[in-house]
Amino acid sequence: MVRSSRGKTGTHHDTFELVLESGDVLRTRISRPPDRTDYGRDLWKHILKDQLQVSEAQFWECLETGKPPTRGIADEPEKEPVPTGVVWNLINRVGLSEDEVAEMSKEEAIERLSLFWITGE
Repeated sequence: MVRSSRGKTGTHHDTFELVLESGDVLRTRISRPPDRTDYGRDLWKHILKDQLQVSEAQFWECLETGKPPTRGIADEPEKEPVPTGVVWNLINRVGLSEDEVAEMSKEEAIERLSLFWITGE
């Protein structure tokens, strides 16, 4: 529960915050007395989407399994970075743009540079 600068909690809002691994802070505020049992469908969607940044399915899965949701983190690992020497050669010798090189995988970049060294193209 988030407290004011004087260490008190509000009387009409309960505010909770969660610090994510990325450093982002998610806050959710219950704007009605905590003992109110039902929230409107629109308020529930707003809390899930904008404050908790999860889908309804992710929310319930989290409650059932106890595992935090991924919040947009891809299940697949990040692509392997292209070595800086390969990037430099693709831009300065081959003549590709930074955007073109950024879209390449490590394997594609090395293959393209190899083609340049073999054919000059």
